[in-house]
Amino acid sequence: MPESPQRQRTPESERLDGLLGDVAGGDRGAFEALYRATSGKLLGVCLRVLPDRAEAEDVLQEVYASVWRKAVQFDAQRASAITWLAMIARNKAIDRARALPAPQRTASIELADEIADHAATPLQQAEAANDQSRLEICMQRLEARRRALIRTAFFDGATYEELAARIGSPLGSVKSWIRRGLSQLRACLES
Repeated sequence: MPESPQRQRTPESERLDGLLGDVAGGDRGAFEALYRATSGKLLGVCLRVLPDRAEAEDVLQEVYASVWRKAVQFDAQRASAITWLAMIARNKAIDRARALPAPQRTASIELADEIADHAATPLQQAEAANDQSRLEICMQRLEARRRALIRTAFFDGATYEELAARIGSPLGSVKSWIRRGLSQLRACLES
């Protein structure tokens, strides 16, 4: 029988494994730390199975009650802590979904017409790709310094002050370069 590949151990997975071990020993502080570190992910698992947030939150509470009781069963050699926790959450959410009355589990197909589809249409996707292409062409026409400043300011979220400090230029100059670059971009995009 071939050996299973060794899973990658990150500092975070080792920390969670350790917390579960401490929870198995009855450590309430470790349980609280485990909850803070994993509850968001596990709520997401529950919400994928149970679209009703109140139901998902109830299941999440059951998950952590179960973890408190069954932490001694966790084996770090078989799975990571987050995998083990997610499996418990998924199984409990599925059990809850199966226990719900039929009207809550399924909606009538006639309701499908009433559900808004917020995804972009193929036309909107094509227009967005065209806009992206035009923007990139216009960005390439800018002077290298202005292009770099605009990319850093608008795509990386850097402030004017941060940019001035990074390149060692006065704040007013940086603002002027960006303003002129944006004017050039606007003119290029409008042509």
